[in-house]
Amino acid sequence: MVADAGPPLVLMAIGLVLWVAVSSTLGGIFFQTIGVILFVGGSVWLAAEMIQARSLTRHRVVDEPVVYRDRRL
Repeated sequence: MVADAGPPLVLMAIGLVLWVAVSSTLGGIFFQTIGVILFVGGSVWLAAEMIQARSLTRHRVVDEPVVYRDRRL
């Protein structure tokens, strides 16, 4: 199974842009702080996706014998 890494990477990119390139405030809210929060959230989300994708591929396949029955007519 492949990890779905697109949304966390987009969240991290938006967070980095807000953190590094934007230096304004709106009503006492610092966009740089929001950028850091988004970047950290995207990093945690990406790590969770990678761990989940790795654990899903490690399931064992159990071979069970096939039981055949005769059909009655």
